Amino acid sequence: MPQSRHTVIFLDHSGAWASDADRRSERSLFPVTTLLISDPLFLDHAMPAGHPERPDRLRAIEKALSDPRFAPLHREKAAPGEIELAALVHPKGYIQELVAHSPQEGLAFIDADTSLSPGSIPAAVAAMGSTRRAIDAVMKGEFANAFVAARPPGHHAERETAMGFCLFNTIAVAARLAQKAGAERVAIVDWDVHHGNGTQDIFWNDPNVLFVSSHEMPLYPGTGSLSERGEHDNIVNVPLSAGDDGAIFREAFTTRVLPRVEAHRPDVILISAGFDAHRRDPLANLRLEAQDFAWATGRLMEIAARRCGGRIVSLLEGGYDLEGLSTSAAAHVEMLMGA
Repeated sequence: MPQSRHTVIFLDHSGAWASDADRRSERSLFPVTTLLISDPLFLDHAMPAGHPERPDRLRAIEKALSDPRFAPLHREKAAPGEIELAALVHPKGYIQELVAHSPQEGLAFIDADTSLSPGSIPAAVAAMGSTRRAIDAVMKGEFANAFVAARPPGHHAERETAMGFCLFNTIAVAARLAQKAGAERVAIVDWDVHHGNGTQDIFWNDPNVLFVSSHEMPLYPGTGSLSERGEHDNIVNVPLSAGDDGAIFREAFTTRVLPRVEAHRPDVILISAGFDAHRRDPLANLRLEAQDFAWATGRLMEIAARRCGGRIVSLLEGGYDLEGLSTSAAAHVEMLMGA
């Protein structure tokens, strides 16, 4: 049906897109605590055939979140964005080069894993605009928390390097936007199975941004050792080993992640929510289940409630088995809804 690109719309229980008016009466029956942003626009970022970072990832999440128990969500389409948002964390020359490399048709390869299609830059810009909307809404108290289900992912993008399926570092943009919105201290927790090297690179020298990453080692991109601590001891890496399960993850989260987040006294907590540590994921070897991501979400929510009025903004990163991704994302969002 015809829609303005930035009109608020919702998914009905079958997964179809429905208008705001169609869902307003249903939404009013429930308290709204969580903002969900997603959009068919994010499907336009095309990848080569057989690539794991494919549009079906979002379709799987949308289907899972069409279940009636997610009716209380406030669902919005992508918010407007500008390419200049990327300049919050990337040099202008890098941004211009990436835009210039964008093809009019087909694919343009940055490396063996990372490519651009005609829809890639618009999708990445919309992801940044949606992140701005989520940050503004949560910082102003419009919602307790937010989940942005967008692609391409971002946490591997360094200041001047696109890599690992990532073009612009959206979680880093989120942190800068939060600072501009009044958050003096920001904590980023990245539980994607791959180390968030790009986020680490961008905030290496910033004492007001804590970056904590749990990830499998050795694994792509090869960074994330315990010795990588940042100029101000603001980088915390929690490497896990192939075969580690939820019990080991929870113990590491309890003893090494949560205390550092608490001690940072954040004004907002951001989550790089990759779900490729799930036992089904084809690109890694950890053994997490959906409930492990829900548990980690709940523990961060407890800190957020004590330290920053419950403010959490979560952005989708990895997760390449559709069943593991969809069940884990649903568990994550359902926990956020309990705020």
